[in-house]
Amino acid sequence: MNNSGQPYGQNINNFQGTPQVAPNAMPGYIPPRPSQPIRPGQPNVPGNPEPEKKDRSGLIKTILLIFTSLVAATFIVLFIVMYINWNEANTNVKGKIDVAVAEANNELRTELESQFAEKEKYPLSKFSGPTDFGALTFEYPKTWSVYVPDDGSTAQDFNAYMNPGQVNVVNAKTVMALRVSIVNKLTDTVKQQYASYIKNGKMEISTTVVNGVDVDVYTGQLPSSLQGIVCIFKIRDKTAIIQTDAMIFKDDFYKILNSITFNA
Repeated sequence: MNNSGQPYGQNINNFQGTPQVAPNAMPGYIPPRPSQPIRPGQPNVPGNPEPEKKDRSGLIKTILLIFTSLVAATFIVLFIVMYINWNEANTNVKGKIDVAVAEANNELRTELESQFAEKEKYPLSKFSGPTDFGALTFEYPKTWSVYVPDDGSTAQDFNAYMNPGQVNVVNAKTVMALRVSIVNKLTDTVKQQYASYIKNGKMEISTTVVNGVDVDVYTGQLPSSLQGIVCIFKIRDKTAIIQTDAMIFKDDFYKILNSITFNA
């Protein structure tokens, strides 16, 4: 019964309209699938390619990351190499500068020492030989020592030896700044012993002026195998031999030759 006291189903005709039947009560009814919310920019259709785009984007990012890493690593390696090269070059430059400064200092010191030694030679000392041997005279550096083993009064030959500081033991192999010999031999005979040296190219011959006369000068390997200079000229009936055993005395040697005087 309902609230009006009437039993259910008696007043069905009093209802207006067609009776409604629940859809899910109908035979063969298939409920529809619930629709998914549509995201902006994402069509809600089967086979959505969004995963492929995500995979492609990740691959691109990975490639860019690898490329960036390679570029960064390359720059780091180049920087290290350039720094090493710069450091080596800088070290080499400093080393070269130090060597150049040291060489310049050595050259300056050598030059100053040479200038001092040159000044110490002056005023020059004067050498005078025996009258019987033509009274040979010349000027020589005052820093040189002189050794005359025999004054020639009782000998046929006259010899004198000069050297800076002190005169060493006299022999053929000892280096002397100056050797002076006046021998009782013909000048042509003395010159003859140097002919073979000129012929084989061990010595060269030239001329210079001594006491107003042209004389022969031999430069090169001496009979003692030393490198030096020999000047040979006639004094009266004798022959003078002026010799240096080392080329370092070349300038002094020619200054001595220019200062020579003797009685012809």
